[in-house]
Amino acid sequence: MTKTAPERIFVKGNEAVAHGALAAGCRCFFGYPITPQNEIPEFMSKALPEAGGEFVQAESEVAAANMLLGAAACGIRAMTSSSSPGISLKQEAISYMAGSQLPAVLVNMSRGGPGLGDIGPSQGDYYQSTRGGGHGDYRLLVIAPATCQEAYDLIIEAFDLAFKYKNPVMILGDAILGQMKEPVTCWKPEGHNDHAESWQLDGCKGRDPRLIKSLFLEEGALAEHNLVLQAKYEAMKAEVRYETFECDDAELVVVAFGSIGRIVKSTVRSLRARGHKVGLFRPITLYPFPSEALAELAAQGKRFLTIEHNLGQMVDDVRLAVRKHGDSDFHAQMPGTLPNPDDFEKPILERLGGK
Repeated sequence: MTKTAPERIFVKGNEAVAHGALAAGCRCFFGYPITPQNEIPEFMSKALPEAGGEFVQAESEVAAANMLLGAAACGIRAMTSSSSPGISLKQEAISYMAGSQLPAVLVNMSRGGPGLGDIGPSQGDYYQSTRGGGHGDYRLLVIAPATCQEAYDLIIEAFDLAFKYKNPVMILGDAILGQMKEPVTCWKPEGHNDHAESWQLDGCKGRDPRLIKSLFLEEGALAEHNLVLQAKYEAMKAEVRYETFECDDAELVVVAFGSIGRIVKSTVRSLRARGHKVGLFRPITLYPFPSEALAELAAQGKRFLTIEHNLGQMVDDVRLAVRKHGDSDFHAQMPGTLPNPDDFEKPILERLGGK
């Protein structure tokens, strides 16, 4: 992917998402306010019309998600953003988009739950994001940035992947990422071809009418459709992304994603400086999950500790990945809290057998 000359800005993670979406060619945004992601619609309400796009504050999260479905059916680069309870309200439309094979980008800056919970950070939406969340057999391609720069870079990639697979793509962040402020190097891809001419609804002048649907009532039609979808989800495994840090000689590998992965990286640096053989494995794509890479580490005899900002969700995927060779311990960081690197030293040293 070619890029234009970069520009350096100092922004929150939410604003980095919005800047990246504009650079990716997003031209429609549909949303509804909810903390801690409000800077995204706030920024887009001004910047998107200036870029020749359309911003709509919908009457509800349900309405916003269905507006997104309509724009996606027209082959437009469109997105929505919300936080945990709001994403829950969008699930029916997300299932419809997946069933209709429509490209769209969704951003979840997750917060504490269940229920209304609080506005503090949490990774409690991992199951919802990676297991579909709505009704039926479907998957989203789920990407978890850990820095403002990654938030910018990965949402650009998310739009490309959405159109490549004709499927919704979710950026899963949290209140830490959304409200954190740091430098971001902006860049812009030089054009894109979404190859939407063969399916988008743009009026049927000069061509036969088209139908986009997720309803298959004929005998065997839904089974055939689901086989097509499953083949697509299998093909998505080519998009696996992850980061490894100090894993080569590590006796214990800590698995953590998103903001917690970034914080744990600082813990690993500190422990390494004191001679402890610990490393970090940070999944960047949560679906598809980097199971093979984890299995390779497990085959080397390494032990694992999964740390999450929830009561235990991604740890299921870690244990499935390493099950032929071992297991993974788990440490829960309570949702709604704001951890620092020192908080993770004790659980890591306990698994290492140190003091």
